[in-house]
Amino acid sequence: MRFGFDIDDTLINLREYAFHLYNQKLDQELGLDIFQALKTVEIHEPFGMTAEEGKQMWNNTLEDIYYNACPAFPGAVDLLQELEKQGHEIFYITARNQEHGERTKKWLVEQGFPVHDERFFCGMKDHEKVNIIKQLHLDYYFDDKPEILDTLSGQSIKVYLKDQSYNRHVSMPRIKDWTEWNNIEK
Repeated sequence: MRFGFDIDDTLINLREYAFHLYNQKLDQELGLDIFQALKTVEIHEPFGMTAEEGKQMWNNTLEDIYYNACPAFPGAVDLLQELEKQGHEIFYITARNQEHGERTKKWLVEQGFPVHDERFFCGMKDHEKVNIIKQLHLDYYFDDKPEILDTLSGQSIKVYLKDQSYNRHVSMPRIKDWTEWNNIEK
């Protein structure tokens, strides 16, 4: 089978990690309850930043966010290693800028994710991401953005939404915890 995965906030806990970094860099102590109540992908508002300030903070912190100690969600690495061991093909399809492609692949490998160059796609807008997903003829695809998954309805691909505070308003098959994969209806 062919499995496709978004990376950020699907396999790795990027936004929560960034939230902790913001607390450190801004010398604040906002609790996780505030993070978990966010209804947007952006995390700057609780820190009192405008959208422009939030964008600047994100860009200035990107190196730390992407390439330091951002954790994988529990069970994600083990699941992908097991899928690969069973002979399934694993594809990564991320909107991260192309300039981050090689370092992202290297970082994923260092974390234990099984990565093959020809199955790694990055640097695209959402509509391009959808086109790649369709072209790959995936059996399963996982993402945190319902907008991506909505565009795949009517396809033979089984889609799952990685549960996040900003997507809970959407009724769609979802993964809350990667360790529960074996309990999910396939």
